[in-house]
Amino acid sequence: MTESNDTPIQTEEGEERQHRRIKSFVMRAGRMTEGQQRGLDQGTPLFVLPLADAPVDFDQVFGRSAPRSLEIGFGMGHSLLEMAAASPEQDFIGVEVHRPGVGALLNGVLTQGLTNLRVYDCDAIEVLNRCIADNSLDRLMLFFPDPWHKSRHHKRRIVQASFAELVRSKLKVGGILHMATDWEPYAEYMLEVMNVAPGYRNLAEDGKCVPRPAERPITKFERRGERLGHGVWDLKFEKLA
Repeated sequence: MTESNDTPIQTEEGEERQHRRIKSFVMRAGRMTEGQQRGLDQGTPLFVLPLADAPVDFDQVFGRSAPRSLEIGFGMGHSLLEMAAASPEQDFIGVEVHRPGVGALLNGVLTQGLTNLRVYDCDAIEVLNRCIADNSLDRLMLFFPDPWHKSRHHKRRIVQASFAELVRSKLKVGGILHMATDWEPYAEYMLEVMNVAPGYRNLAEDGKCVPRPAERPITKFERRGERLGHGVWDLKFEKLA
């Protein structure tokens, strides 16, 4: 889910090497279905928001003041669609760069006639920095991010101390950072990062993971994993101040 932006810099020997800046995604190729293309063609003007140079007034965007959640990396959008349809009294913002996934979500929004969901199709870190006002989100969701299994790639993981601090600045007091992963070592790593991040409280009774919250839909991928004996770990941290 995270990737790098390569900028050449000079080494002591005068040779160029690449300086990597963490992004919130990996660009993936994918074939576009007819429905996904319909979603992009018809849904983009209605539901996709541009990167702004100042915090967005989402009360104006949605035409109301309501509890607001943002999901980073919604994939094909099935879970986000289900959450938005199940909670029409809430507003949802999804961020995803995978074009077929954006198209699939938008096609679902159009088909179901949802009005409480908006989309950014660009880097989530840019969205948080540029578009989201401080102390404005009730919840931020990060479900099944790329764990970057190899040790030398851990620096590419989106969950870092700087990410925790950025999210905390955007959450309201009492707001929730909800993360989920199907790779236990990554869950342990996220716990290490979050347990020392200032201004958060782990909502797990044992200080580790919470039972799967009812509001997080079970994906087909997760059901298949359960049949194979794979686990899923949910982490919830509340912003204290």
